[in-house]
Amino acid sequence: MTETTPATDKPDTYRVTADELRQFIERWERLEQEKKDIADQQKEVMAEAKGRGYDTAVMRKVIALRKREPDDIAEEEAVLEMYKEALGMQA
Repeated sequence: MTETTPATDKPDTYRVTADELRQFIERWERLEQEKKDIADQQKEVMAEAKGRGYDTAVMRKVIALRKREPDDIAEEEAVLEMYKEALGMQA
């Protein structure tokens, strides 16, 4: 049987300490702020690249491709070529 505390009549396993809860919440909040800071830095990088004449839409596509497996990219490109061919879009 689980021991209960007289003040709350709840099992000890359910007690919440304010300090521990505050620590979890503050850690979460710090991580959220770090995400925002990183997103702001990424925007700055793209703005700088755009200012130097790079096409940032294409850069984002290249970044996305670099995250993927080469086999997946090749398969998608093959299907894309097949679809374009079927629609008479080949150059």
